[in-house]
Amino acid sequence: GEIKDTLLMLKLRRKHACVVYDLSPSVHGMIKKIKDYVTWGIIDDETYKLLVEKRGKKVADSEEISNHFALHPARGGFERKGTKVPYTIGGSLGDRKAAINDLIKRMI
Repeated sequence: GEIKDTLLMLKLRRKHACVVYDLSPSVHGMIKKIKDYVTWGIIDDETYKLLVEKRGKKVADSEEISNHFALHPARGGFERKGTKVPYTIGGSLGDRKAAINDLIKRMI
């Protein structure tokens, strides 16, 4: 229940969703709670601009761009050991640090 609620609070309602947040203590705590179910990292400006250009949607009645992006499954698949193993040992879950940029580019 707690994991599902945390995913909903972060707007991660389906597979292959990407949400961009500023790193705050509350967001960091939520990420720690769902670390075994998602992959995350810090994206660079180039990747963010590409996300907004290709997948960005405007919020109703304003000029703001939503921070939620729906992506395709990754071209070439996920890592060798699949989606149930941490990134540090060859899977796709957990903190990717800067490698998240490559994954997002394959999913756009």
